[in-house]
Amino acid sequence: MDREQLWDTIVGERQALAAELATLTEQEWATPSLCAGWTVKDVAAHVISSPQLTWREMGRFAPGMARYGYNGAILRDGLRRGRVPTAQLLADYAQWASVRRGPATVTDVEPLIDVLVHTQDILRPLGRRHPMPVEAVPVAARRARLLAGLLGAGPVRRLRLVATDVDWALGPEQGQRVEGAAEELLMLLCGRPAEVSPSLSRARSDLP
Repeated sequence: MDREQLWDTIVGERQALAAELATLTEQEWATPSLCAGWTVKDVAAHVISSPQLTWREMGRFAPGMARYGYNGAILRDGLRRGRVPTAQLLADYAQWASVRRGPATVTDVEPLIDVLVHTQDILRPLGRRHPMPVEAVPVAARRARLLAGLLGAGPVRRLRLVATDVDWALGPEQGQRVEGAAEELLMLLCGRPAEVSPSLSRARSDLP
């Protein structure tokens, strides 16, 4: 997947998420997401903050990181953004979903991880399904494995992850073999509950 294809996927997935969000009831907006302590609305607001975080915006974010740490600052920022009116949040998606950038301090792949995994964080608790584009999952998974400690899933780096729906595997060959659909393996890498075999117990992530 080249850079253009990567951003085509990110934009397409943001727009698909926006379409789902436009159909939610107020009760669904307030539903707890797969990220402990975050509602569906909080995570949705966090996702669309990605293209808005220019160097100037990241500079404003820095004091919070110094005071609360990276994870704490993200939590406070997400909860703050989640307090905006629903109409404003949907307007943000209309304005920003097609903007081909993420936070100034990360690679192009982190926005891909964000939109793929957070879409599941939002929709699965609502009983909705949106399959990840399977060709994008290995790209996201390789980066997610490098970031596994930050994502609350450090031990997963010792596993041999083998996809059952595409020809793809990741991790040391001598590691414990874990099988599942590619998108389930990405969820596991990001510290989320995942349908894999053998079944593994994973704490819910508090980091979108």
